[in-house]
Amino acid sequence: MKEKDTNTNMKINEYLPLRDIVFQTLRKAILNGELEPGERLMETQLGEKLGVSRTPIREAIRKLELEGLVVMVPRKGAQVAQFTEKDIEDVLQVRAALEALSAKLACRHMDERSFLKLQLIITEYEYAAKEDDIEVMIQKDIEFHDTIALACKNEKLIQLYNNMREQVQRYRIAYLKNTEESNAVIAEHNEILNALKERQEEVAAGLATKHIETQCSSIMKFIHSKNR
Repeated sequence: MKEKDTNTNMKINEYLPLRDIVFQTLRKAILNGELEPGERLMETQLGEKLGVSRTPIREAIRKLELEGLVVMVPRKGAQVAQFTEKDIEDVLQVRAALEALSAKLACRHMDERSFLKLQLIITEYEYAAKEDDIEVMIQKDIEFHDTIALACKNEKLIQLYNNMREQVQRYRIAYLKNTEESNAVIAEHNEILNALKERQEEVAAGLATKHIETQCSSIMKFIHSKNR
């Protein structure tokens, strides 16, 4: 695979032990898509980028391998783990169930202020999409779903939702990077908001499920296009 320029936005947090700094920095870069699936992790280049020796880089790579974010490939070394269709289906099936229940319960608790917040998020997402600002699009998509999840008022559900956030993040980025899907995202967010406003619990739950299924389909197409 073609090696990528390592001039990314990775930055060091100076207030943690060095081994933790390097691990968290590389982990975040993988989850945020700065280090892409299949990309080789060159110890020397990463060390130069982060201003550290190869030792903490090597230690971080071992920990990332244990988390399943990095794989060791014979004669190639460490590289960012690829998405598999089974991984995506498993994660998004669980996410769809959590999103549906969150939307259903949120119908009972959301107030006008929450609706205005969601509308503002949708507007900000739409503006970012017109500017092809992927970073803001990702942030607004997170805010939209987090706002609904927090409104469900079920602490156990919120805990499960938060545990899924990082696993979903890699797939969310692959989805939102395909800016052709922006109009579909905006339309589906608006449909969910309208159902919440009308207190239509089953409709909101169904739309939330459909939204994640659309995302899953788009990611699958993205993977197939990359493997051609």
